[in-house]
Amino acid sequence: MRGLILAMLLLSGCAAEAQGPITLGAGDMMIPGPEGVQLRARLVPVEDGRRGVPVLAFHGCGGIGGPERGIRLPSRERDWADRLHALGHPVLFVDSFGSRGRTEACRGGSVGIEAETIRRADAHAAAAWAAAQPWAAPGGVVLLGWSHGGSTVTAAAAGSPPGLIRGVIGFYPGCYRLRQVGGWQPNVPMIMLLGAEDDWTPARHCEALAARDPARVRVQVFPGAHHGFDAPTGEVRQMTGLAFTARGGGVATIGPNPAAREAVHAIVPAFIAGLAPAP
Repeated sequence: MRGLILAMLLLSGCAAEAQGPITLGAGDMMIPGPEGVQLRARLVPVEDGRRGVPVLAFHGCGGIGGPERGIRLPSRERDWADRLHALGHPVLFVDSFGSRGRTEACRGGSVGIEAETIRRADAHAAAAWAAAQPWAAPGGVVLLGWSHGGSTVTAAAAGSPPGLIRGVIGFYPGCYRLRQVGGWQPNVPMIMLLGAEDDWTPARHCEALAARDPARVRVQVFPGAHHGFDAPTGEVRQMTGLAFTARGGGVATIGPNPAAREAVHAIVPAFIAGLAPAP
């Protein structure tokens, strides 16, 4: 995995930006990140002092709040927080962008906040912190991410420190860069949830990546589903001016797919429930 990380850093050509003042909203906190970085995060705790298997959630390229305002969870993130909380999981949202003075990467690009390197390190650092908290059940955490965050947790599934991560859930991750560089080999169970019609982060790259270890990586492709198919609101639409898209031109289609959304509401809890303590 070390060779993969070095290669990705060479591709990015940039390290993380210097950390400046960060605004904390109600419920926000700072937790220790990699190499001295403090990560802004929001915890949705389990009540009554109960312990649960933590789910660490990693946002997409749109971020969850810039440095000058507190974390603001989009409807998709709020929906999943409610669902996971109802199942007894403390949910920790980790803000890689706002913590480094950035708001988004969809149009501005992700130099300095690359999923495969910078955010991968965030995931491992946040997992170590969460696993040590009194509200965390023993046996490690679950990583979950959407799009850019899906790429983050996919990268974090390889070279995971022992005893830290039970499993990984990637919603429509971008797998192209990990596939091109090579060296990705997961050491924890993972499920990739992909849209067959995704023209932003096409399923084929993740399918090829998953084929390296089919015993550990499960792939579910939903017919007719676009990027962002688990959104609880909105309509299918086009986004323009994007930094990276499958066909170039900066245009991609996003939006909910009711059938796929209903399916993942059953798949995700079942996957988590079936995970053994972290190896």
